[in-house]
Amino acid sequence: MEYSPVCHSFWSSPVKKKLLLLSIMFLIWVYMLYSCVGYCSTMPSLVVDSYRGKESASLGKRGTESGGLVSRLLAKPQPWEDIESDYEEPSIRTASRDLLDTDRTEDWDDAMSSFSSGAGSKKLPQAIIIGVKKGGTRALLEFLRVHPDIRAVGAEPHFFDRNYENGLEWYRELMPKTLEGQITMEKTPSYFVTREAPARISAMSRDTKLIVVVRDPVTRAISDYTQTLSKKPDIPSFESLTFKNRTTGLIDTSWSAVQIGIYAKHLDNWLQHFPMEQLLFVSGERLISDPAGELGRVQDFLGLKRIITDKHFYFNQTKGFPCLKKAEGSSKPHCLGKTKGRTHPNIDPEVVQRLRDFYRPFNLKFYQMTGQNFGWD
Repeated sequence: MEYSPVCHSFWSSPVKKKLLLLSIMFLIWVYMLYSCVGYCSTMPSLVVDSYRGKESASLGKRGTESGGLVSRLLAKPQPWEDIESDYEEPSIRTASRDLLDTDRTEDWDDAMSSFSSGAGSKKLPQAIIIGVKKGGTRALLEFLRVHPDIRAVGAEPHFFDRNYENGLEWYRELMPKTLEGQITMEKTPSYFVTREAPARISAMSRDTKLIVVVRDPVTRAISDYTQTLSKKPDIPSFESLTFKNRTTGLIDTSWSAVQIGIYAKHLDNWLQHFPMEQLLFVSGERLISDPAGELGRVQDFLGLKRIITDKHFYFNQTKGFPCLKKAEGSSKPHCLGKTKGRTHPNIDPEVVQRLRDFYRPFNLKFYQMTGQNFGWD
């Protein structure tokens, strides 16, 4: 091959060499950038697909009993529903997927953020709202979730009354991830009237803090009945369920709506396993009239800074109860759902008075036990 002077002159030029080198470097840089963008764009789906694969495998192992716990952990039940009964509020096992997916986007973002940072871990609850049904437990839980140091599972786990045989690890898996200094909470109102619950919670941890929202037992019983009536319109009248014998005026204490309100009796059972200083009794009435005041007491009880104050609430005149100016994870005001504040049926005043007379000695004993006068008489 012959040597070309022209070709030699072109390649020997320093400027041409630099241009060629820069061109090659530019092409390499573009190729690397393109490759990186293509890889990074697939990362979220890879993570999600991997996670979903693990969830599917877990479901295959656990079968129908676990009910897809991993997917439920990344979702909350529909917030702000005044559903506090054993037969109406969804539990972890029975809640429908649609209900649990209401706030899925918000929790998915939280879960992915925690996953990517590797921060947080699932812990057994350090505090539990144990009762009472139709006392205001849903409102209290939603108010508390505004606090940055509180993380709570939304659906009622019913672990210590219905699902205890599943074990503590099953229970732990239901809990949201928490960081150092945050408190894990759950609420299941039926615990307060479940005989085995105190011993079982004590076996988990004797340091568990217990919160009980109580309400005038007569009003609570009527509210309980109203909720049942909305589900089963053909049930007997409140009056006929209240009495064993209307003529003698003997109250039927086997009816759950009446039995739940005998707070002193149920508290006796809890005091066999926990000292009084580990229980906090929240007034359901003051939770409506002075939510910030009651939330202040709860935050003190939990050892948290008083972050939830008057500025978080406004009173909704139409609904007749306080609402949050900004709910957890939202910039919009939010009130309890349409099931809150049902209109109570008209009850014979004589029946109401008979119930007040029945509850009075139990109320007085409860005041003495707790050191609080709730003013129900």
